[in-house]
Amino acid sequence: MRFDVSSTALLSRLQSISKVIASKNSLPILDSFLFHLEGEKLTITASDAETRLVTSIEVMNTQGNGIFAVSSKILLDPLKELPEQPLTFDINDNNLEIFIHFQNGKYNFIGQKGDTYPQQKPLNENAISILVDAQMLANGISRSLFATADDELRPVMNGVYFDIHTDDLTFVASDGHKLVRLRNFSVKSPERASFILPKKPATLLKGLLTKEEGMVNIQFDDNNAYLHCANFEMVCRLIEGRYPNYNSVIPQANPFKVTIDRVSFLNALKRVSVFSNPASSLVKLHLKGNEMVVSAQDIDFSTSAEEKIVCNYDGDELNIGFKATYLIEILSNINSEEILFELADPSRAGLIIPSENEENEDLLMLLMPMMLND
Repeated sequence: MRFDVSSTALLSRLQSISKVIASKNSLPILDSFLFHLEGEKLTITASDAETRLVTSIEVMNTQGNGIFAVSSKILLDPLKELPEQPLTFDINDNNLEIFIHFQNGKYNFIGQKGDTYPQQKPLNENAISILVDAQMLANGISRSLFATADDELRPVMNGVYFDIHTDDLTFVASDGHKLVRLRNFSVKSPERASFILPKKPATLLKGLLTKEEGMVNIQFDDNNAYLHCANFEMVCRLIEGRYPNYNSVIPQANPFKVTIDRVSFLNALKRVSVFSNPASSLVKLHLKGNEMVVSAQDIDFSTSAEEKIVCNYDGDELNIGFKATYLIEILSNINSEEILFELADPSRAGLIIPSENEENEDLLMLLMPMMLND
């Protein structure tokens, strides 16, 4: 086998799929990229047994077809240091000795047989398919991913839940303390369906989709999902199990409503939380009139801080505590200039809603409060 390829084009494709390769693999061949040369198309695969990424690149001056595997480290590390130039791959079909010729030299190493690389199971006949805009999918994943859990006892919480209705797609993530529900009304589906996308493929997608345009075709059954884009294809194993009824935990009657500038609130939280107890990261919000006082203290080190922010509030005087790190994460994942904070009492969850949703979106974030000693 023989082919020519651009060094930067090859490196770009390898880097985009290399993040799926685990640091320790059960099968040694999963430390490698799988190359499949067919005509002038080179298909490259990387996998960690649970998730698989496939991309392809046009090559020139090809001779022969075939499959071989190459250690990811052997390829990535030297290619990163090469300037843009054509590379010639020359592969001995009998012993898989590989020569890579370039402007000032050559690399020589032994590849591996590609037929030992694990193959992907096809989807069931009853698989469901939906089309989703790439940027909309990237946005939905990136704004909900931070709320997923790391819970060995409840694995269903360790991913982003896709709840598909006939007239919308809802992204849901929760770790029991915080919850994100993002509805998008631009996605239509012929039938009701759902699946739970694990955290690792969700994180990979978040990075890959930023460079994608057009539509993503998502096909899934009970066990696996296939995502087809313009530049890559992902196959991943889904989390099996039943996702909890997320709507039942969202409090409906919240008498106290606060409208506040998001950036001012976020910056005040970042400053004040420095003075909170590192173990609890507790910040206290005191609401009275059109003013919110954000305060924190660490009794062990005799440090404290408080800041006043102007807000729009006409309810009763209220004291409520939240974990600052969670509140900062939530506010950082909302784009609107102002937010609406809906509260009931110091022991019930607070709802954080953008005052203006983006087109075709309905975003709601929920945060459980922390106990105040006073």
